Amino acid sequence: MQQEFVLTLGQRMLEVVAMLTAPLLIPALLVGLLVGMFQAATQINEMTLSFIPKLMIVGVALVVAGPWMLTTLISFTRELYLNIPAMIG
Repeated sequence: MQQEFVLTLGQRMLEVVAMLTAPLLIPALLVGLLVGMFQAATQINEMTLSFIPKLMIVGVALVVAGPWMLTTLISFTRELYLNIPAMIG
């Protein structure tokens, strides 16, 4: 029973990590793709041209999705603390 709980906990942790990173990584990926296509079309090979828009979009995504991310993380942590007795035995 305890091993099953640990596997479920590990799966839940991976789900939470995926949910928390997706709002930041997906917009950065899309902006990086668009900037890369622009650089390929114009033959401009400037490193900061790719970095600055990604940094800005991640900042905007963090402001927009930050409260939801914090609520999700606090909820998971609270659930984890409440399940400590079940983990011990």
